[in-house]
Amino acid sequence: MKNPESTGAARAREREKDEFVSRKLIRPTLPQQERTVSNVARPEKIAVAGRKSAPGDQTYAEMFYFQKQIQGKTPMTLVLKNGETLVGTIEWYDKNCIKLSRNGRSGLLIYKPAIRYIYKSSEEIRK
Repeated sequence: MKNPESTGAARAREREKDEFVSRKLIRPTLPQQERTVSNVARPEKIAVAGRKSAPGDQTYAEMFYFQKQIQGKTPMTLVLKNGETLVGTIEWYDKNCIKLSRNGRSGLLIYKPAIRYIYKSSEEIRK
């Protein structure tokens, strides 16, 4: 059996006899690189309690729509802000403009801010 004097209770009694016992919390020191990485606040991880995070800046709906029309070579009608209508197929697009190919005519590069709205040309309009 163990010696009762070697137990923690016996050691505690010895400490009680001392007037002051210094208890220092010992923390291991981390290398500088690990400390900075662990203390950096990551914006994607920060969330206000009870709130959803804001959606991204871009939903890619426009990209999906244009890609579908380009692949299907769908005839499109573009109505410009000045009232003019253009009919053709979208050849390509980017952030600021659309390239419209027209049958038997030259292609047009149209700035998106100049477009009022776009829709698919129906069969009746193409005849």
